[in-house]
Amino acid sequence: MEKYAWRGRIVDGSIEEYRRRHTEIWPEMVEVLKEAGISNYTIWFHNNELFGYYECEKGIEYAAKVQRESAVVDKWNAYMKDILIMEMDPVTGAQPKLEKVFELR
Repeated sequence: MEKYAWRGRIVDGSIEEYRRRHTEIWPEMVEVLKEAGISNYTIWFHNNELFGYYECEKGIEYAAKVQRESAVVDKWNAYMKDILIMEMDPVTGAQPKLEKVFELR
């Protein structure tokens, strides 16, 4: 199982809207994430900063491929664009992977 972490920013004053949209996440978006082998997905928030973490049961490359090829993900990204500031990797089309520097098991 590979692990993936990302970061992003919320547009000032948009955290409640960000929370609402995730409380009401589209079932088809959840299906894409599961198809990509993504599990144990958590997003944290502090001072307009987001930190996301998930595990990739089928590997990071497979998860990125499924998301990159999904019209649902494209639609979700467009839906979130007004409240979310994300740097995207031009090669993978995903958020740049954070480098792991420590892990306690």
